[in-house]
Amino acid sequence: MSHIEYVWDALDRRVRQCVPVPAIIHQLHTAIGEWDNIPQATINSLINSMRISQMTDFLMNCNSLSRIFEIVETHKVYRQKLDELTNLQATCSSAISKQRKGLKDLGHSLCTKTSDEKETELIKDIQMQIKDKENFFFDMEAYLPKKNGLYLNLVLGNVNVTLLSNQAKFAYKDEYEKFKLFMTIILMFGAITCLFLLNYRVTDEIFNFLLVWYYCTLTIRESILMSNGSRIKGWWVSHHYVSTFLSGVMLTWPEGSMYQMFRSQFLAFSIYQSFVHFLQYYYQSGCLYRLRALGERNQLDLTVEGFQSWMWRGLTFLLPFLFFGHFWQLYNAMTLFRLAGHEDCKEWQVFMLALTFLVLFLGNFLTTLKVVHQKIQENPEKVQKQE
Repeated sequence: MSHIEYVWDALDRRVRQCVPVPAIIHQLHTAIGEWDNIPQATINSLINSMRISQMTDFLMNCNSLSRIFEIVETHKVYRQKLDELTNLQATCSSAISKQRKGLKDLGHSLCTKTSDEKETELIKDIQMQIKDKENFFFDMEAYLPKKNGLYLNLVLGNVNVTLLSNQAKFAYKDEYEKFKLFMTIILMFGAITCLFLLNYRVTDEIFNFLLVWYYCTLTIRESILMSNGSRIKGWWVSHHYVSTFLSGVMLTWPEGSMYQMFRSQFLAFSIYQSFVHFLQYYYQSGCLYRLRALGERNQLDLTVEGFQSWMWRGLTFLLPFLFFGHFWQLYNAMTLFRLAGHEDCKEWQVFMLALTFLVLFLGNFLTTLKVVHQKIQENPEKVQKQE
């Protein structure tokens, strides 16, 4: 007689002495069949001491333990696959680093090489291929762990922020866009409340603190998105850092006559800026959705508080709103420079804010102007027809 048959016969005899419960007998036979390494004497003693209720409890415990063992085995397989994934990530990262170094050395050698006209064309073609390969490696690295930049290291430490699946990347990007929209609306109503309803220093401080927190959060989230493949470059990366600094200086500006002279102008500017940001989000989202569907834009491209080349088709009507906002920043800088020269001005924040608004104006205006100039140079005939 086999071990399982012995268990079955023992259970059958014990249960039939009490109350015939065929369902329990069958289930116990199946459950104890999974414990084939238990000695027969131990099982016989255990069964003889059981009642029907105890058998039911024992059956439930056996089923629970079986599920636990299944989970343990699944987790074990998961850990093995995770180790394999980590090794593959390290291998890919090392290979890409070597390829990048080779491309960099090749690019330097091409720049220093003297050549005739035919070789110059060939060099330009090679440089274009190098650029394409660098973009290809950039897309690959979006799915590999990488070292954080200086800012993320200071804020989060050396923690891996790379999201491995497309679903996780898109979900984080969408959450970022919703956060921007929600905070834009909150800041607009906050500025309206401070300007028209609550003329108190406390409410102004709350509004300025909200600005500091908002821009700090944006810089962190944008850095994480850049680590995951979003192409946010140039001035639009630095723009939020400068805005964070400006909001922090506004927060520390003490109450006084200089502050009151600039307060209404700043709040009115904040209302207009939030309105323009809302317009940009609304129309850029639709434009990006269309371009992604056509395969012309990356899935992780974001809405920005400025003008980029991909907005040329369909979003040029936003340019007057943007330029008006840029010149309002210049007007803020001029007002603050004038206040800084006032005989009653003793706060360092006035001159610092003037410089910061001037930097924002120059960065925003020159970057937007550069994009417009490039698009006009690329499409002169089209622009003339539109005019």
